[in-house]
Parts: sequence; structure tokens; C-alpha cells
Amino acid sequence: MTTRLIDEVLFDDGDPPRLAGARCSACTTVVFPRQDSCPKCSDGAMSAHVLPVSGRVWSWTLQAFAPKPPYRPPSGGHRPYHVGYVDLGEVLVEALLAVPRAEIQIGLPVRLTTVPAYLDEDGTEVVTFAFRPDLDGER
Repeated sequence: MTTRLIDEVLFDDGDPPRLAGARCSACTTVVFPRQDSCPKCSDGAMSAHVLPVSGRVWSWTLQAFAPKPPYRPPSGGHRPYHVGYVDLGEVLVEALLAVPRAEIQIGLPVRLTTVPAYLDEDGTEVVTFAFRPDLDGER
């Protein structure tokens, strides 16, 4: 099956892909997704900055209803899923949490992964980023 990233702007060119943010040259603020101006100081130039692949759940909730477009439900319709903020040290990233309910908690160590988002009209599997539990000793 052919796959593609949901939005290549969100990722670097690595294999496996990592999240691509931006860092301000003046105040060192890091943002995700990338943007052209600093939300903190508006003075510095923003340069590409690859984000860490592991962090900790900062907060989370259950997305019980289907979001507004451009959300595309998977085949079979919307199923509730966990979303949250992941603390990557320099920035909080809002993300899908691929974590079973029994394991999810604030402070849980998590690691970047990709998961299926939907199937395109041509049968291509479109994947998005998510965070899964970070197993002990994994690097």
C-alpha cells in the first residue's frame, strides 16, 4: 500500500520523519508548526528547527465528537480518540495520543510515531503524527 504524510510542511526530510518547527534568532522561542514571525518578540528571523522525538504528556482529553473540516473521518466513521499537549522541552505540541486509556496520564513518557489518518480517494494511506508510550530503554 502506498503511503504519504498528511502535510509535509509539518515534518523534516528525515527517515523516519521528525516534526519540524522553527526557532527565533532573537529570543530563541521555538514554535510548532513552523511560522514566519516570532509570536513572542516579532524581532528575530525564524529558522527551521527539528523537534525532539520524545517528551511527556502535559495534558490530555478524549475527542469524543468529530472535529470540523478539514478533518476526514476514517472508514467506518469517527471513533473517539485521545489528544493532548506533549512537552518536548522547548515547546508544547498538540497531538494525537496513541495511548490506551488505562495507561494515559499526565507526565507519561511518549515518543513520536506516525499513524493512519485516512485513505485517499486513490487508496493511498495518509499518515499523521502521534505520540505513543515510550518504552524503557528505547532510544
